[in-house]
Amino acid sequence: MQILANALRTVRRPEEALPVIEASLAVLRRFSPPDLEAILTTRINLSGCLLEIGRQDEALALSRDVYAEWVALKGVSHQVTITCGISLANSLFMTKRWDEARTLVRDQLLPVARQSLGADHHETLKLNQVLAEAVHYDPTATRDDLRLNDTES
Repeated sequence: MQILANALRTVRRPEEALPVIEASLAVLRRFSPPDLEAILTTRINLSGCLLEIGRQDEALALSRDVYAEWVALKGVSHQVTITCGISLANSLFMTKRWDEARTLVRDQLLPVARQSLGADHHETLKLNQVLAEAVHYDPTATRDDLRLNDTES
């Protein structure tokens, strides 16, 4: 089901993908014992789908929850946690919470990504992009907002 949902999102049909993701999540929750990682992955996909159909506040709340669960499960430096952090930053960006997005990326995610994944890793580069966009689109941003954390490598 997840393949179908991803295909629908890829061809920009998130309204049709939403019930497929919800059904996939329901099936995953019925397994005993539950596959927590698969459930969390599906929930972050659900968050992305909600974001795409304009339900930003729901997407943000779900992204926050899932990110916190990945941190508890895998720690802050695990790649899947960083990827989920990118989704959270995107949700913050889409809800025009630029300052919070900048703080999350600049002070939390980017230093950890550089240290654990490397400066040239695609997730680290994506974090740099999210940070640049948050500064660019925030009408209240200043030059000081461009500064990166001292842990830059």
